[in-house]
Amino acid sequence: MNLPELLQLSSYHWHTATLHAAVKLDLFTHLAAGPRSADHLAETIGADPRGLEMLLHALVALELLTKEGDIFSCTDCSKAWLSQDSDSYMGHIILHHYNLITGWQRLDEAVMTGAPVRTRLSHDAADQERKNFLMGMYSLASLIAPKLAAQIDLAGRIRLLDLAGGPGTYAIHFCKKNPDMTAVVFDLPTTRPFAEQTIKKYGLTERIQFAGGDITLNRPDGSYDVVWVSHLLHSESPAKSADIIGTAVRCLNSGGLLLIQEFILDDGKTGPLFPALFSLNMLVGTPAGQAYSQSELAGIMTGAGLVNVGRLQLELPNGAGVMAGTVP
Repeated sequence: MNLPELLQLSSYHWHTATLHAAVKLDLFTHLAAGPRSADHLAETIGADPRGLEMLLHALVALELLTKEGDIFSCTDCSKAWLSQDSDSYMGHIILHHYNLITGWQRLDEAVMTGAPVRTRLSHDAADQERKNFLMGMYSLASLIAPKLAAQIDLAGRIRLLDLAGGPGTYAIHFCKKNPDMTAVVFDLPTTRPFAEQTIKKYGLTERIQFAGGDITLNRPDGSYDVVWVSHLLHSESPAKSADIIGTAVRCLNSGGLLLIQEFILDDGKTGPLFPALFSLNMLVGTPAGQAYSQSELAGIMTGAGLVNVGRLQLELPNGAGVMAGTVP
C-alpha cells in the first residue's frame, strides 16, 4: 500500500458517514418520487438549506445522485436500493451499520480490554435498532437465499429446522425449492411477529411454523432431516458454539444433514478481508464472539459426532461459506 492509498483508507469513513446521513434522512425516497432542488427538499424535510446542499453535492460525487442545473435526481442504483418505495430497499441494513459506528470508534479500547464496548442489541420487538437489524438481515438473506437454495441438494429431506432463523428467509426458500418440505423456524419469542408476517407473505403458513426459544438455553422440539444454522456461531465463544452445534446434532435423525453458514476465515486467519474485519465487529459488540476458520468449524462439527464434514463449493459474497456434515 502506498501513501495516497493509506490516507484514503484513513478517511474512508467520510464516504460511509455521507451515505448513512442520506439514508437516515431518507433523501433517496424523496428524490425517487421526483427530482427536486436543494431548497425544495430542505423545505420538505425541515433541513438547513446550506447543509443539505453540501450533502447532496457529496452524494453526486459518490455517484448516488445526479445534478442538472439546480435539480437533483436519484441514479438507477439509489432508486433501486435506497428508496423505501422500492421492493429492493437496503436502507435497513445500512441503518444497522450506522448503529454500529459508535462501537467501532472504541475499537482500541476493546482490543486493550478484550471486552465489548457496544451495548448488545435489545430483544425488544419495538426497539428501532432491533427492527433495523432484523429487516436488514432479511433484506440481505432475500438476495442470497434463493440462489443458495437452488444449489444445495435437499431432495428426500422433508423436515427442516432453521435454527435462530429470524424471519425464516432461508426456511422459506428451501421450502419453495423443495415442495415436500416442511420447516420450523426457532428463534427468540420477540422475533415471532416478524417471522410469521414474512412466512405469510410467501404463502407458506401451512408448511412453516415458528417456535420461540433461546438456543443457548433450550433444545427445539422434534426431530429433523436438516438443520440450517446461518450466521449464529460468530456471536458466541468456541465453547458455546460447540454446545449449540451439539444441540443441533441431537435434533437430527440418523443420516440427517447439518448446514452452517458463516463468514469463514482461512486457517491462518489473515483473510479474506471481510471475515477478518467482521471478527473485530464481534470483538466490539459481543463478550466472546469471533469469525471462525474453516478448520475451526470442521473441528466443532466432527467433535459433535458428524461425519463427511466439508465446505460446499458455493460462490457467496463477503467470504461467506457453508459447511456440511451428516449424522452417522
